[in-house]
Amino acid sequence: MLDLDYATPAPKVIAGAKHDWELVIGLEVHAQVATKAKLFSGASTLFGAEPNSNVAFVDAGMPGMLPVINEACVAQAVRTGLGLKAQINLMSAFDRKNYFYPDLPQGYQISQLYHPIVGEGEVLVELGDGTARTVRIERIHLEQDAGKSIHDMDPTMSFVDLNRTGVALMEIVSRPDIRGPEEAAAYVAKLRQIMRYLGTCDGNMQNGNLRADVNVSVCRPGDYERYQESQDFSHLGTRCEIKNMNSMRFIQMAIEVEARRQIAIIEDGGAVTQETRLYDPDKNETRSMRSKEEAHDYRYFPDPDLLPLEIEQAWVDDIAANLPELPDAKKARFIADFGLADYDASVLTADVANAAYFEDVAKGGGDGKLAANWVINELFGRLKKDDRDIGDNPIPAARLAQIVALIKAETISGKIAKDVFDIAYTQGRDPEEIVATEGLEQVTDTGAIEAAVNEIIAANPAQVEKAKANPKLAGWFVGQVMKATGGKANPAAVNALVAAKLGL
Repeated sequence: MLDLDYATPAPKVIAGAKHDWELVIGLEVHAQVATKAKLFSGASTLFGAEPNSNVAFVDAGMPGMLPVINEACVAQAVRTGLGLKAQINLMSAFDRKNYFYPDLPQGYQISQLYHPIVGEGEVLVELGDGTARTVRIERIHLEQDAGKSIHDMDPTMSFVDLNRTGVALMEIVSRPDIRGPEEAAAYVAKLRQIMRYLGTCDGNMQNGNLRADVNVSVCRPGDYERYQESQDFSHLGTRCEIKNMNSMRFIQMAIEVEARRQIAIIEDGGAVTQETRLYDPDKNETRSMRSKEEAHDYRYFPDPDLLPLEIEQAWVDDIAANLPELPDAKKARFIADFGLADYDASVLTADVANAAYFEDVAKGGGDGKLAANWVINELFGRLKKDDRDIGDNPIPAARLAQIVALIKAETISGKIAKDVFDIAYTQGRDPEEIVATEGLEQVTDTGAIEAAVNEIIAANPAQVEKAKANPKLAGWFVGQVMKATGGKANPAAVNALVAAKLGL
């Protein structure tokens, strides 16, 4: 266990007209596996291709076509399971989930119901207030994605694009451990972060590569604890599933509005019906999609075209030995090695590319805290202003490390460093060259600084008297000296000399 201590967050409480209510939430996250080919065919998974151009015969449900398992998809599922501290099942099997829809040409989806490839795991979900909850993972199974129905290209016809059909998905099913909208969004964000570190899913929600089905129910205070003690779901309310959520903000809004809908029904004497619902962000409401199906409704049976999937422990061990450092471990190391605050470490490890960039700056600059300040405040602030990300960053880590090293060596002041950063960012120049060429070295000669201090004091006798009466006003002299020296004077030396000359 990492040396990070958190309190458990309190459950979200919603006040109804008659009672207080608590939320109980479980999520089924569908993550597209990061591979070049689909789960059972060699067709490309490239996003944005012409409609129906990435379709193999087996994806299109052509008669006589047999699925062939893609080993890379299996490896990515195993990597994800290991990253979530989950049990890897050496034997798993594929089943047919039967239903009919225009974008499912086979008339069934190949999935895993009875024998998933990954068993129980867990993920630590941190919230911004210093609390965290361990959310249990029930299972991860591999399955095919369906295609896409398009209804807005013609007023009288619908179209079907089968490019996504057969793309490998990992369905990550949580236990009902999540107790509020913010926790739900943080859980999805943490899963996405871990999978990005692992390289098993790019987490692009806009493209549909990461989607969540959110199961929401409400219960009276104390009922959840009774469920935890007995594992008897009768203590919890009837859940409704909100389908295909692909926005952190909408996940939170949908949970809130669905919980209030259920509370209103119960307090009016009605009963919540278990069903699948859709969230309408324009109206901020959920609406019924279909009655909730159970496993028997899909008539699951073992896929006759696929043998049980058996993998070797040595293969799993080899994957485990080559896992990258994961976010929680990296955060703990940044705190320990660089002396960072918890918040700064969280910001820097939120994205794997950001974490790698910071570490290069910290090691090259020789000061972790100073590097964190410059990466978070100066660089990230500028990138956000310019609508860029770390992949489109015009200042390499080695150059920002030079700026940190120059500040640490007191070659330049923090104020001058900002000017150097701006030139390096906009012009692509080397910071050391900028300082040398532009004559920006910090003045550390106390004689030169003392002369500037004497001149400012002599020219402002009235201000001298005010400063002697109120020492806080001595900062005015410091500012004037810095201005007179073009910001190049050593601030510590200036402060010391001003205080001495004024007798403070």
